[in-house]
Formats: sequence, structure tokens, C-alpha cells
Amino acid sequence: MLTAAAQVLAENNFGDTRTGGLAGPMGLFLILLLAAATILLIRNMNARLRRLPDRFPTQGQADTSATDPAGGTSTQESGTNTPNGHQQHRNG
Repeated sequence: MLTAAAQVLAENNFGDTRTGGLAGPMGLFLILLLAAATILLIRNMNARLRRLPDRFPTQGQADTSATDPAGGTSTQESGTNTPNGHQQHRNG
């Protein structure tokens, strides 16, 4: 009785395994395809970031004075020449 139950539990009920041999190569193909797409996206984004200017004009740069909420006027300072974190690490 025990051996019959063990044989039933040990039996392969997952179908014919000889025809299902495509899952491994298809999984490898999908992993390689996703890796290639990721590499191409990273290269594209790096190229786009290199084409960006070092500084963008600020929105208030066109106006030299702004109204203070307290009622007075104050002048806005233009951009300083101190480098930001992005410019400190560039070599060119």
C-alpha cells in the first residue's frame, strides 16, 4: 500500500517533458533581449545628458527686480559663477 502511494506521488504528471524543451532557450533569449535594450537605453540617455547645457537660464533672469511680498521691492541676483555639483565633477 505504501509503495503504491509513493509511486503515485513520484509519477511525473506534468505532461511530456521531451516536447517542452523550448522554455530554457526562450528564457535566455528574453533575458539577453532585455539586457541589450537596457544597455541601448543607458547609452542613449548618456548621449542626451552630454548634450544638455551646463546651466539653464533661470525664470526670473529676464526681470531684474521683483516685488517683495512685504510691499517693498528687492533686486534679484543673477547667477553666480560658483559651480554646482554637476560641474565640479566634470573634466572638460
